[in-house]
Amino acid sequence: MAPSFDLIGLVVSDMAASLSFYRRLGLDIPPSADTEPHVEVTLPGGLRLAWDTADTVRSFDPAWTPGVGGPRMALAFRCDDPKEVDRVYADLVEAGYEGSLPPWDAFWGQRYASVHDPDGNGVDLFAALPAM
Repeated sequence: MAPSFDLIGLVVSDMAASLSFYRRLGLDIPPSADTEPHVEVTLPGGLRLAWDTADTVRSFDPAWTPGVGGPRMALAFRCDDPKEVDRVYADLVEAGYEGSLPPWDAFWGQRYASVHDPDGNGVDLFAALPAM
């Protein structure tokens, strides 16, 4: 039997700030979670997304240190259509989050944009472009 992919974990410096960002993307995270050291939600399809404070990670791995340089992974959120990519990107940037790649029509057939969450992780937004 092979292991099954079950959870994506993010280490955060400010739990409330990080959860606020992901709530804007539509994740149902209760406000009471803002003060917790570990939070997780189950996404449609069963995959879980979790957040841990750096102190929580260091409680079981004292040698842990954050990565250096740019992030090596990104989360991607599918939008219903290209206009939603534009709307969500604008909403996040207007709320003060860093836009790293404004919406554009990618050669692979998607409207695509990227923002950074409060910890600098890449979060991509995409939707299929209408067929030509």
